[in-house]
Amino acid sequence: MLEPSDNDQLPPIPGKRYFTIGEVSDLCDVKPHVLRYWEQEFPTLSPVKRRGNRRYYQRQDVILIRQIRSLLYDQGFTIGGARQRLTGDVAKEEATQAKQLVDQTIAELEELLLVLKT
Repeated sequence: MLEPSDNDQLPPIPGKRYFTIGEVSDLCDVKPHVLRYWEQEFPTLSPVKRRGNRRYYQRQDVILIRQIRSLLYDQGFTIGGARQRLTGDVAKEEATQAKQLVDQTIAELEELLLVLKT
């Protein structure tokens, strides 16, 4: 979903486990107050909160924020449209995984039937 050309404009994500809100702000070119607002608007964006309610973002959070930024700033989506697009992508991914699991189970059952018939 994040366009490669948009990704070139942003700095690479370091190989750290956790990022502060200031680091994420720099990595995604979004102000900290906007990140806090997006946490309220996008349920899938939920950084870990530790002592003193300090936020710590993980790599997948940074990637998600970059996707949200691309949808809102580059592609012109509204907050609601971006939320819908992201939840639609998650639903598609879950459906694909469920279909793969069903297909695998069917294959295993067919194999078992062949063994039982002999």
